[in-house]
Amino acid sequence: MSAPIRLFYEVAHKLLKNIQHFRSHLKGIPPAVTQPINIAQLQAISLFANLPALMLKQLLPHCQLKQYLAKEVVFCEGDNLPACLHVLVSGRLHIAKIAPSGKETILRILPAGEVFAAPALFGDGKAPATATVIEPANVLTVERQALLEGFSQSPELALHLLAVFNQRLQQLHNRTHGLVSERAIVRLVSYLEYVVSNIGCTPVTDGEQIKSNLTYYQIARSIGITYEECVRLFKQLRPVVTYRRGGIITISDRQQLNALKDRL
Repeated sequence: MSAPIRLFYEVAHKLLKNIQHFRSHLKGIPPAVTQPINIAQLQAISLFANLPALMLKQLLPHCQLKQYLAKEVVFCEGDNLPACLHVLVSGRLHIAKIAPSGKETILRILPAGEVFAAPALFGDGKAPATATVIEPANVLTVERQALLEGFSQSPELALHLLAVFNQRLQQLHNRTHGLVSERAIVRLVSYLEYVVSNIGCTPVTDGEQIKSNLTYYQIARSIGITYEECVRLFKQLRPVVTYRRGGIITISDRQQLNALKDRL
């Protein structure tokens, strides 16, 4: 790639990040609203469910609950993040990286209950990817120092958090292995299984409908294939899996979906 073209891509990449960062304001969406949080709300989060009320009371002054509307950007890749634990209490987030060429790779569709933005807590404080709200969401942040003090009083909290990040690393390892070694249709089935287990389904007359709408584009960017290939692969999965306009996906039988990988 020549130097002028490389410079063009770098400038375009920076502009795209700025557009993402201010997109919510350009569309007239107000900034995230900070809400008060109480002990009962903290106890409803699995990470804190088993902690004594006294410890949660000590954490409260160091917690913030922010409400985001759909399409708001929580942070952009490369942003400086506050030294906090981030937990998605409700809603869903779209986590993606954008290459200097402008190509977007969707890393995860984050469901409620997930911990995210790990570098803000243990790393260099830089956002590893861009987080955009898919549907109205509440994000809890807990200041790092208060959390470390909590670890000293409740080691099981630290162990639970380590288990969460270990699971994330394992998922990343499995996904990287799949992208390198598995055929595209197997990756698609594995992705659908992951979505079903993490987001869930709603019973419908012809099977189960995934609670979240997932477009061909989102899925293609998540498993490293083109839009056109994604369309073709979904046709191969009929009638076990059907896709309707707008990203409505119905699975007629989960056991048949699980068995597909052995037959493909």
